[in-house]
Amino acid sequence: MMTEAVPRLHGWAGSIRFRLTVLYSVLLFGLATVVVGGIYAGVARSLERQEVSRIEEWVTLFRDQTGQPGIATVAVEVTDYLLLFERAVDEQALDQLRTYAFGALGLLFVGSLFVGWFVAGIVLRPVGRITEVAKEIEATDLSRRIALNGPDDELKQLADTFDGMLERIDDAFESQRHFIHEASHELRNPLAVIRTNIDVALDDPDTTNAELRSVGEVVGRSAERMSTLVDDLLLYARHGTRATRREDVDLVAEVEDLVEEFSAAAEANGIALVADVPTGALPVCGDGQALHRAAANLVANAVRLAPEGSTVTVVGADEGRWLTLSVVDEGPGIEPEDQLRVFQRFWRADTTEARTAGRSGLGLTIVRQIAEAHGGRIELESALGDGSKFTLRLPRS
Repeated sequence: MMTEAVPRLHGWAGSIRFRLTVLYSVLLFGLATVVVGGIYAGVARSLERQEVSRIEEWVTLFRDQTGQPGIATVAVEVTDYLLLFERAVDEQALDQLRTYAFGALGLLFVGSLFVGWFVAGIVLRPVGRITEVAKEIEATDLSRRIALNGPDDELKQLADTFDGMLERIDDAFESQRHFIHEASHELRNPLAVIRTNIDVALDDPDTTNAELRSVGEVVGRSAERMSTLVDDLLLYARHGTRATRREDVDLVAEVEDLVEEFSAAAEANGIALVADVPTGALPVCGDGQALHRAAANLVANAVRLAPEGSTVTVVGADEGRWLTLSVVDEGPGIEPEDQLRVFQRFWRADTTEARTAGRSGLGLTIVRQIAEAHGGRIELESALGDGSKFTLRLPRS
């Protein structure tokens, strides 16, 4: 029984509020002791009494032994009965003052404990709020903030620092979620190309060796791009920026590769995928893997959304200062009010359908980021019922 009580007492006595209470109580009691002691000393000094008796010289007449009269001075001790009475009253008053002083000090000690406990509670109230908010915060919801009001003192600065830390942690978790969405979206296209080409080759019993070799080359290029993409995403996860290479890229060859990669997926959806490129090369300087991902996102969207029996055209063009790669589809088009939002992160035209299909709403955002990183831009022309045209505009090398 005693063994269990001691740890509880120790835990209670070891709290910050208890220690602050003791500190405040000691300070208040010490100050009160000094004040009361000073008052008592001052009163005692002011009541210091003069002597209640004094020696006075009196002149007296006397006769000597022979009977002759004479005059002499005699020292006589005279007692002041009024002073004696006043001194007794003062001593009694000092005794009563001493009694009241000790009683007051006892009451002040008890009162200082209550005052210390109350003041400590007020001082620690912001700390309690910080603790309460910290307990309510979950790893999946970091939106709670302390938002402590009051003067700009040390406790408010502590609460603001804690809020700032929560903000940074929330941003880090949000960036992590964005990265996961972006990584999954980036990896989906090459995986879809690989799976579609392999499925088409396996489903056709009359596939020739040349066709299998062509499928193998497409799969190999997609696997190589996916490997490079994984390396870039790991670097992006560590540093928050994408790896950017500088190399010569031919948009004509890029268009031809895209048509070859997505031809199986387009055929499976009943769509004709064609290339429209000029004779010669369209050279740009940039990250070939990144530019391919941007163009692949545009082609993948067009192949997915275009109606069966329609045509998707991948166009490469020379416009002087700019070289363009455009993807033109005959799909449903985009609402005018949505055309400014299609490049926003995680925006989806039909949220329910997009989530069911596993889309993250990052594809066009990635295209915009890659285009801007190369000094270019992405443009959209669309009309309801008349399809859409996405143009990747890049500066000439």
